[in-house]
Amino acid sequence: MRMDRRDFLKAAIAAACSAAALPAVTPMSFASASGDKRLVAIVLRGAMDGLDVVQPYGDPFLRKLRQELSLGPEAGALDLDGFYALHPALQPLLPMWRAGELGFAHAVSTPYRDKRSHFDGQDILEAGTGYGPDAADPAGGWLNRLLPMLPGAQMETAYAVGTDELAILRGPSRYSSWTPNTRLSLSPQAQILLQSLYETDPIFHSAAEAAIEISARAEAASEMGGAGRQSAAAKLAGFTAARLNEETRIAAFSLTGWDTHRNQHRVIARPLAQLAEALTVLKRDLGANWGNTVVLAMTEFGRTVRQNGTNGTDHGTGGLLVMAGGALKGGRVYGEWPGLDESDLYAGRDLMPTADIRVTRESW
Repeated sequence: MRMDRRDFLKAAIAAACSAAALPAVTPMSFASASGDKRLVAIVLRGAMDGLDVVQPYGDPFLRKLRQELSLGPEAGALDLDGFYALHPALQPLLPMWRAGELGFAHAVSTPYRDKRSHFDGQDILEAGTGYGPDAADPAGGWLNRLLPMLPGAQMETAYAVGTDELAILRGPSRYSSWTPNTRLSLSPQAQILLQSLYETDPIFHSAAEAAIEISARAEAASEMGGAGRQSAAAKLAGFTAARLNEETRIAAFSLTGWDTHRNQHRVIARPLAQLAEALTVLKRDLGANWGNTVVLAMTEFGRTVRQNGTNGTDHGTGGLLVMAGGALKGGRVYGEWPGLDESDLYAGRDLMPTADIRVTRESW
């Protein structure tokens, strides 16, 4: 197939924009149902490091495995119970913890093992089945499959903005998506490509320069204290709460930015701040309905227990489930702690899973 310069430019722009904008595009989906109970599912895309978010500083092997990360209260983490400490970026959530409205489950995972692909891990997490990434998925997303089991439940088609598909809602029941905004962002490589392609073409050179300028302005706005991204999290949560205060009873959206291979200490602070802001806004805007709400924030897998040579962590297995809401029995870290001794690790490198994240525990 022959591709001319214009086709190549369109493909290059589409690829660059999709790859760059996808982390900022966060679809939301809603369902209405009878009753007062409310459920919010948040997918944390990128494999959040649960060992850094809820740090098991009481385990003597943690310090041996991590010299720069997850050092517990002496490095500013917030002691929860004498064994676990909360990452300082989640300090705004401490009142929820003390009120029993925030809890965690450590060492949880899906059946996914060893291949460590974000895409496969997210597919299995959102499908909620034991199917491998190469197997056909006959059942769709677990939240979509839940709806026929709820009396009077129906999906609401109201909003469809954005390019990502929230697989957790995939299935025969109708659903829709909504995002507060999108942004154009071109990587440095894409900018060089555009400039070289149209260096001698005055018309398209002008268009390419305009695209680069828009991208630069968007990035600059985003870097100003992170306010733009935090505002996006607040908008997501505020919009969700508004819907849940009406006929909606189930909502789902995702937060991105959890892939922390380098400089994790700095990188993870931003998505943690987004998560804290989203939960805080949900509680504030839900008002009395917060008491009938459970929020489950889950990620596709955990990360390695050893930090790597660039002060980050790599893809692992056992992860962390974040739970919040007035209907939760929180104020504690659930799950069986497997230990961090060499013999306790999965494949000699990961936190050993001791519970299936898909299992519902009535005591939570």
